[in-house]
Amino acid sequence: MKKLVVSNNYNGKKLNKFLLDSIPTLSQNLLYKTLRKKNIKINGKRISNNITIYENDEILVYIPDNLLKNKFNLNIFYEDENILIVNKPYNLEVTGENSLTSHIHQIYSSFSFKPMPCHRLDRNTIGLILYAKNQESLNILLNKFKNHEIEKHYLALVYGHPKENKKRVESFLFKDNKKSMVYISDTLKKGYQKIITTYTVLEQIDDGSSILDVEIETGKTHQIRAHLAYLGFPIIGDGKYGINEINKKFHKKYQMLCSYIIKFNFMDDNNLLDYLKNKSFFLNVKLDKNMNFIF
Repeated sequence: MKKLVVSNNYNGKKLNKFLLDSIPTLSQNLLYKTLRKKNIKINGKRISNNITIYENDEILVYIPDNLLKNKFNLNIFYEDENILIVNKPYNLEVTGENSLTSHIHQIYSSFSFKPMPCHRLDRNTIGLILYAKNQESLNILLNKFKNHEIEKHYLALVYGHPKENKKRVESFLFKDNKKSMVYISDTLKKGYQKIITTYTVLEQIDDGSSILDVEIETGKTHQIRAHLAYLGFPIIGDGKYGINEINKKFHKKYQMLCSYIIKFNFMDDNNLLDYLKNKSFFLNVKLDKNMNFIF
């Protein structure tokens, strides 16, 4: 059981806002389940609705401590006072409820500034993702991404053997929000935006697959997955842009795509983050005999 008293900051606010902020490991699902069971008291009265609360209200929350433990295992690749680099697993969004960021905010709940992501990875893309641990760092890093002063590389297992060992491809991408899909074109059309993808062949495998290093100069939604598929080299395991028969052949349910290099190519002095200039972070990732990424 947890006993809480409403502060002036939450006067006139909804109960869910106060509880989710006050108990970092409390999920929305568990909160509303607890409400339905009337296991929350406000000033001695059991409630079942997300009501408005007021300053000095006394709230008792009857949830076993074991349900409030943070069971998420955060895989920290690098951390200092300004940045956090995390190795993101499969099947996890970067933002939203029950996301990588929400788990990080629970773990860093005592910090005045909770780490914020500087870029995104798809739910089933794994690997390195960069967080800022203070507002100044966040502002700098977002600006560096905008100015293409942070270089990201991905490791991709694709089906097919490219004829060229290295290729830089410019195309155009359209995002269909309703279908949650993107489409690629060689020519500029209405609503399409320019994309640039560079791939380098690291290895060609006898089973018809290839391992590519992929760098994107433009960070559009699903760019790598859609662009490589358009070029004839779909990522193995990709259920949206890949080939189902190929995915089944390799027994892959998630796209074989890993963010494995982050380089800070800063062009000038950057005050707080100047120490990152020309620094690189490399995730030592390989494929095992079952064609799975291992670290």
